[in-house]
Amino acid sequence: MNKVFQNLSFALVLSSFASFVFAATTTKVTVNGMVCAFCAQGIEKNLSKLSSTKAVFVDLKNKIVAVEAKDGMLLDTKIIQKEIVDAGYDVVKLEDSQQSVADIKATMKGKK
Repeated sequence: MNKVFQNLSFALVLSSFASFVFAATTTKVTVNGMVCAFCAQGIEKNLSKLSSTKAVFVDLKNKIVAVEAKDGMLLDTKIIQKEIVDAGYDVVKLEDSQQSVADIKATMKGKK
C-alpha cells in the first residue's frame, strides 16, 4: 500500500512538472480593429508593461498580436484579452504557442 502511494505521488509530481515545462510560452491573439501603426504601438506598449511579458509583436496585416512570457512565468490570457479590449479592439481568437515572438515575427515577415 505504501509503495502504491509513493508511486502515485511521484506520478502526480512528474505530471505537474511536465505541464509546467511544456506550458505555452507565447499567446497569439487575433485582433480586429487595428488599422494603423499607432494602434499597434499602443497595444505593444500596454502589453509590454505586464510583469510576465518578455516580448510583444504586433502584425497589422495579419491582425496578430503575439505575447511571449518571461522565462519561468506564465501568461494570463484574461489579462491580455482585457488589455486589448480596453484599448478598443475586438479579440477574435486566443491560442497558445510554443514559438517565441521572434519565430512568429520571422514567419509573418516571410508571408509578406
